[in-house]
Amino acid sequence: MTIPDHHIAAPGIRGRISGLFDPIRALRLEGSATVAFITLCVMAVFAILVPPFLGDVNTMGNNSFDPPSLAHFMGTDDLGRDVFSRFAYGARTSLMVGVLAAITACIIGVTLGAVSGYCRGFVDIVLMRIAELFQVIPRFFLALLIIALFGSNILFIILTIGLLGWPEVARITRGEFLSLREREYVLAARAGGQKGQVIIFSEILPNAMPPLIVAMTMQVSSAILLEAGLSFLGLGDSANPSWGLMLNEAQQFLTRAWWMAVFPGLGILVVVAALNVFGDHLTDVLNPRLRAGR
Repeated sequence: MTIPDHHIAAPGIRGRISGLFDPIRALRLEGSATVAFITLCVMAVFAILVPPFLGDVNTMGNNSFDPPSLAHFMGTDDLGRDVFSRFAYGARTSLMVGVLAAITACIIGVTLGAVSGYCRGFVDIVLMRIAELFQVIPRFFLALLIIALFGSNILFIILTIGLLGWPEVARITRGEFLSLREREYVLAARAGGQKGQVIIFSEILPNAMPPLIVAMTMQVSSAILLEAGLSFLGLGDSANPSWGLMLNEAQQFLTRAWWMAVFPGLGILVVVAALNVFGDHLTDVLNPRLRAGR
């Protein structure tokens, strides 16, 4: 009996649903990596979905320093504002800064690192000396100086953190390109007359992505910490509450209202720890040689 072709081709609803989970299965999550991944997903969903349902984050109330209760899950601050609402908006701001700053750093770093590793010679020397110049100066103090001079708008903070984070990504990209540029498929593409930019983006870059994905995860973590540090020192965007800004507001009330500092502090701790654990797991999954050497 011959089975019709359309019966073979159609995967069915169960097959299509199963296919949606293939990327997750590829991560080979287990143990602490599973907890980290779920934590990051929950925080991302929380930051995206919860703030739109909350009122004005700066609305002041009559009850200042109320401890956590059913009326105010995380209590109120010195101005009677709901700490849970500010925590939710802070999650959105901190995660947005982390992700967008990491994307900015990766775009710049991958571009310059790819050009440096592929071209080598004088171009490589110049670009790597510029990267070293950025790395010599402590990133936090350089960001502190730039934002203090030019303002603390949230978009400017994202650009500043992204511009200061590209050297690490550029060095990783350069190393991958130096390793891959002499592979057989690259030499074949070059012999076939393909242009340099085509070889970079279609032949080498896709094979250099695993370590770059890990680097981006680490960039998100570093950006969140850097923004929190700047906001804690009073250089954050007051129009966009972040966890660091909440810590800045809470520091003078630590003995009177512990919840003002504990909840945003826990937010930073949990997200950064989850990113680091998940990034370490990605290193094991995407680079089996490192896992074997441990």
